[in-house]
Amino acid sequence: MGGGGEMMERGSATVEEMESYKNLDEVDDDGKARRTGTVWTASAHIITAVIGSGVLSLGWAMAQLGWIAGPLVLFLFSIVTYYTSILLTDCYRTSDPVNGKRNYTYMDAVKSNLDATKYWLCGICQYVNLFGTAVGYTITASISAQAISKANCFHYEGHDANCKVSESMYMIGFGIAQVFLSQLPNFHDLWWLSIVAAIMSFVYSFIAIGLSIAKIISGNIESATSITGLEVGVDISAAGKVWTTFQALGDIAFAYSYSMILIEIQDTVRSPPAENKVMKKATLIGVSTTTTFYFLCGCLGYIAFGNKAPGNILTDFGFYEPYWLVDFANLCVVVHLVGAFQVYSQPLFAAFETWTARKYPDVKFLTHEIPLITSKRLKFKLNMFRLVWRTIFVVLCTVLAIVFPFFNDVVGFIGAVGFWPLTVYFPIEMYIQQKKIRKYSGKWISMQLLSIVCLLVTLAATIGSVEGVWDSLRSYKPFSE
Repeated sequence: MGGGGEMMERGSATVEEMESYKNLDEVDDDGKARRTGTVWTASAHIITAVIGSGVLSLGWAMAQLGWIAGPLVLFLFSIVTYYTSILLTDCYRTSDPVNGKRNYTYMDAVKSNLDATKYWLCGICQYVNLFGTAVGYTITASISAQAISKANCFHYEGHDANCKVSESMYMIGFGIAQVFLSQLPNFHDLWWLSIVAAIMSFVYSFIAIGLSIAKIISGNIESATSITGLEVGVDISAAGKVWTTFQALGDIAFAYSYSMILIEIQDTVRSPPAENKVMKKATLIGVSTTTTFYFLCGCLGYIAFGNKAPGNILTDFGFYEPYWLVDFANLCVVVHLVGAFQVYSQPLFAAFETWTARKYPDVKFLTHEIPLITSKRLKFKLNMFRLVWRTIFVVLCTVLAIVFPFFNDVVGFIGAVGFWPLTVYFPIEMYIQQKKIRKYSGKWISMQLLSIVCLLVTLAATIGSVEGVWDSLRSYKPFSE
């Protein structure tokens, strides 16, 4: 990631870019083609990013925390995420949220408001987290695809049949699909994919909720719930209770993670009205919608399965029948994560490609576009550098997913390490700097206290998730299937 601040700057339009826009009626204040995003497309991006694999583990997380801590933690994470996201929307433009200089990426916003050290720390946190999320989505999509095959096997062969299927081939298939989709030039081309993915997230969430309700009504409850979740000495050891509680915090943090791409989403929004006003509405819609689903999935899943709630209620076979509905739900998960992978990966693609193009401006391999589709309605250009490096990125994600296919452990770790710095610390620090909030004032102290509390939660969740990954690694043999 060497090369200084140039890596993350998208910058205003070049002469060549201005020429490419000469047939457009209007351009934005930075010389770029006018953005067309609305509150609804931004909401779709948010819902696509937020409602993902995390929702399927919330029943398990509730089982670790119980009826008091579980709903409380869900609610607090939603409030913190919404609050810091609102702060972050005002950092899209420097100094003036209406007429100030645009920050095209999260890193641009950090560079405009904070010092160089924090800028690089943010870069490490953001792009490691984006990469980790891509790996996590590869794992989850393959597990859901594998579950379709298992559901059919269990239906025809019986629930005690040996229906073991290799996850690796599904991960490779998911990776092949991402190689093609990764050739979409930029984030602005993903609006349709995000809308499809958002619809899929609603569908499989509704199915999970519906199946949980059906199980509750049938009275076929396998285990009781409790105020404190898993009972020490009965369900789990004291040490195990501590680790799984911490890991549950990481799972919930992962379920709410999207701040790292909020600025990138905001950069797709047209104005007027001001982008921060539109994004605040989209954030309210996105976070409130996802929180509603999270409470329904988490609470109903916990009631249905009690303290024996599986790590993923659609793939760990809490539900066997109707098998076709379970199949359809898992298919929706796969389609959703196909889009979500791109939503999280495109900012990383753009950052690296912008940096290389500016560092080596005379290397045609980096910038030369080959027209493949030139019709009026559909245009597509192939860039060889984009083809090669994005393919390498997808292959690396796929290989790591095969080596570390631990759903809850990986999800918890990714959520833990990214929550405090990206969702809490940097938005608060940027907002304080931009609004010139006086040090040691009441507002400054309250913001710092919030940051410290969230740091402690992140540390606890990271420790629990690392222990979970280590425990899983001790008994796992990669490529053995």
